[in-house]
Amino acid sequence: MPKLSIQRRDPVDASFLPDELHPVLKQIYANRGIKDASELNMAASALFTPKDIMGIDRACELLYQAINAKQRIIIVGDFDADGATSTALCVLALKMLGCTNVDFLVPNRFDYGYGLSPETVQLAADMGAAMIVTVDNGISSIQGVSAAKALGLQVVVTDHHLPGLELPNADAIVNPNQHGCGFPSKNLAGVGVAFYLMLALRQYISQRDGFHGTPPNLACLLDIVALGTVADVVPLDANNRILVHQGIGRIRAGRCRPGIQALIEVAGKNQQQLVASDLGFALGPRINAAGRLDEMSLGVSLLLCDDLPQARSLAVELDTLNRERREIETGMQQEAINSLQKIELDESDIPTAICLYQEDWHQGVIGLVASRIKERYYRPTLAFASAGEGEIKGSARSIPGIHMRDMLEQVDTQNPGLIHKFGGHAMAAGLSLPLAHFADFKAKLNQVIDQHISPSVLQGSLLSDGPLAPQAFNLELAQLLKFAGPWGQAFPEPLFDGKFKLLQQRLVGQKHLKLVLEPEAGGVAIDAIAFNVDLALWPNPMVRWAEIAYRLDINEFRGNRSVQLMVDLINPL
Repeated sequence: MPKLSIQRRDPVDASFLPDELHPVLKQIYANRGIKDASELNMAASALFTPKDIMGIDRACELLYQAINAKQRIIIVGDFDADGATSTALCVLALKMLGCTNVDFLVPNRFDYGYGLSPETVQLAADMGAAMIVTVDNGISSIQGVSAAKALGLQVVVTDHHLPGLELPNADAIVNPNQHGCGFPSKNLAGVGVAFYLMLALRQYISQRDGFHGTPPNLACLLDIVALGTVADVVPLDANNRILVHQGIGRIRAGRCRPGIQALIEVAGKNQQQLVASDLGFALGPRINAAGRLDEMSLGVSLLLCDDLPQARSLAVELDTLNRERREIETGMQQEAINSLQKIELDESDIPTAICLYQEDWHQGVIGLVASRIKERYYRPTLAFASAGEGEIKGSARSIPGIHMRDMLEQVDTQNPGLIHKFGGHAMAAGLSLPLAHFADFKAKLNQVIDQHISPSVLQGSLLSDGPLAPQAFNLELAQLLKFAGPWGQAFPEPLFDGKFKLLQQRLVGQKHLKLVLEPEAGGVAIDAIAFNVDLALWPNPMVRWAEIAYRLDINEFRGNRSVQLMVDLINPL
């Protein structure tokens, strides 16, 4: 397994930030690309307005007409947390805006595949749809949209995925990533796009008819927006940080959906202290488990639920599915690692892109397996499972510097017919191809990637904000950093590094290393924990000093609060 190195960020000028900010935090913000203090304004009023999103006016016009005519609107969502939150948000918002004939459909991924397929269109038609609104999908659904138009249905596509060379023949497309769209943020998740459409629709209705009484306050849906945005791991640019900050603020204040409250309870999290990583690592996976192993309608139903006892019951179901998902994923991950070890790969032998296939792997978990193998070997990884009838479906996870969707597009362009279909982002993508093409695809993908990158891209490293002085290991700074985000993709949580003396080390929970550390400069003993360590290396009483990359955290135990380091990397010295 490649050994990660620690790379310290170069200090940059942070003098333009307010003096009242802690100096450590000023440098952290500046190192994350903050150019102006205004970018730290997390007020909802600082959000970009919807008017610059291409196609949004036409979409509002069509929705307005459908609502007035009481036509049946079917929301068709994707089967992940972003799709579930997008679906629930649209159903709730449309009802708030006067729609009395709306329902949703999340196609079973194992029966109907990804996106608005012709089969999914038929399901929507059978439900009485006059209009289909896609959320978090649709930009690549050429055949599905054509099928809907052939049935006389109107189609509004809302999506955030990158468009291909051909766009679907929809009545309106709302996607900040479509060519020619002037919306400043290209990083909205599907739920963010859906939220902006509902904001624009509220304004559209207000300008034409007005509302009887106070217009509905769509800010009450920001908890759902925050959950979907973080769970989909989109870059947290300034606009997304506002959406997440506002949503988390509502959750901490106890003003969230019963379903989100129930998820927090079943995950054992402190609602008043919730942070973005809790949405990504505790709540999001439980929503995702429904789409991975069962049907995502369970996750949508939880988010739509207005009754807390019922929401708790649904949350328990999702928690059970998530436990099952973990067991399946662990088994598949070990099988994948074993398959690599059987061919005795050392670092120099690891291919640029790892492609793995096993017939009995579960389609719903291959993305997670790809992610784990990518982290272990620091290579773009594609995991495939059988889709029946000689077809396999794959899920890809990439590393910085390798744009997976672009790589797949180039393979497809150079080798027509090799891939059946593909789509996605820079860091994650999905595809399908005949099993008979697997070996050829694997070779062609590696050829394409090797042509576009230098070997340095494959050298894994952790970006550190540098060392902390011994006096900085205190609760005040730990608390400040915890709530100074939201932290997430492209706006990472502060990570520090330094040399430490190992005063104590022991295993807890079978695979976690509990440590007591002393900084190289001395002066203080600090508790630390490293999760899921390599048991072949740790604990090791012969190691007295180590280079450690860590996050400053707070340990709460029996009412006592103390500083604790969360270890991301520990290299013996």
